[in-house]
Amino acid sequence: MQNIVVTTSPVEAKQLEATYRVVRRSIDARQRDIKVNLTLLADDEGRYIPIDAPLPRYNEPHFKQVSTESPVVHIIGAGPAGLFAALNLLEHGIKPIIFERGKQVSERKRDIALLNRNEVFNPESNYCFGEGGAGTFSDGKLFSRSKKRGNMQRVMELFHHFGAADNVLYEAHAHIGSDKLPRIIQNMRECILAHGGEIHFEFRVESLEFRDPCPTILAIGHSAHDTYRMLAATGVAMEAKGFALGVRAEHPQALINKLFYHNQPQSVVNLLGNASYSLVTQVNGRGVYSFCMCPGGHIVPAGSDVDGCVVNGMSASHRNSPFANSGMVVELHPTGSAIEALDYQEYIEHLAKQHGGPNAQAPAQRMKDFVEGRCSASLPDCSYLPGLVSSRLDEWLPDPIGSSLRQGFRDFDRKYKGFLTNDAVVVGVESRSSSPIRIVRNTATMQSVSHEWLYPCGEGAGYAGGITSSALDGINAALKIAERYGKLL
Repeated sequence: MQNIVVTTSPVEAKQLEATYRVVRRSIDARQRDIKVNLTLLADDEGRYIPIDAPLPRYNEPHFKQVSTESPVVHIIGAGPAGLFAALNLLEHGIKPIIFERGKQVSERKRDIALLNRNEVFNPESNYCFGEGGAGTFSDGKLFSRSKKRGNMQRVMELFHHFGAADNVLYEAHAHIGSDKLPRIIQNMRECILAHGGEIHFEFRVESLEFRDPCPTILAIGHSAHDTYRMLAATGVAMEAKGFALGVRAEHPQALINKLFYHNQPQSVVNLLGNASYSLVTQVNGRGVYSFCMCPGGHIVPAGSDVDGCVVNGMSASHRNSPFANSGMVVELHPTGSAIEALDYQEYIEHLAKQHGGPNAQAPAQRMKDFVEGRCSASLPDCSYLPGLVSSRLDEWLPDPIGSSLRQGFRDFDRKYKGFLTNDAVVVGVESRSSSPIRIVRNTATMQSVSHEWLYPCGEGAGYAGGITSSALDGINAALKIAERYGKLL
């Protein structure tokens, strides 16, 4: 097998995509004559592989039946790091016992529906907490293909095994979608239970007692602020790390299509799909950039604290909402302790809550008003279901966040004239793009440098940045434990 790159027109690209197996797709919209770059899978003689040809076989996972007599590993958190760690442990005959503060995915859906209607916020069951972690209901992008951390392809194979579409096996930027990922997560849970593992939902870990040998995988996710504080009080080594704060910006998708596809007719847009973007600039030595861009998506309430207001973005598999949103964030480099960095993150979230409305209503301002320092007398239509409240984000977002964002929007508008518009809205705040804390671990063993048998992993430990890299980090932690138990195959 080999990969062959073809650069062609949108019409010809659509024909090729309907006929042959596409490994990667990207759009070159720098000029009005838009080109599509396709990487097609071909045999050794250069013949393209038909789309309906059987996929290359991979080694199906073999999960062993475990019991009370099997070695045991405790896992805190049922996000991608925790679930994939549990699956790998089962492959080595080790019994995983998962503790998850949130609910099963089906019950979590009901709590999220209440939250979206701005009726009830459950601090233990929301977009952050519950089966599958934050990624379950916030997009389902599977972007990473890095080989530096290990076998990323194995992560994709496991997603496929549990129900993801074939494209996860070969596309570089596969997207499952928040409408389909919950069922895949449920299939993983059923497999873990069927093979003797345990999962305890609505079980928040409030203290840890370390005993040898009792391996514990710490896969808490980046929103478990109370757990961070408990770990700090326990003496677990942690440090502040760079992170980003900002807003979620939303435009009409039609405007983004116009700007980034150079006024191409709707017939061309239909061939290309809704436009996305990736923007970055430097303001006074700080990066200002778009993050988690969701074409045809929705803004969602993504906080975990009744006293804070946090937003994020997601899109379903079809990406057919009339809105396009993206995090717009500013790099921060904390110099104090880990808890001080966490305090600052929470301070910004509490500010947003103070300037928002009842329950999950979020503070918002038209984009041009934000840049030019004006109150927005009205707000445009927005995908954010709990509702918006007009607020002077330009006044209360502290520097360097507010000033850097304003200059960043000016920079983006110089490149894409019309991006800075009052048809767009900025919603506060986007603060959970990554954790401000790293739980320090030994590079070779993956154990905490302060507590033997504690294995911090995933995004919450500061060693991953999304679903796939978190899943792989969980697998790697499980492999280290299996090796230590002497059961690595």
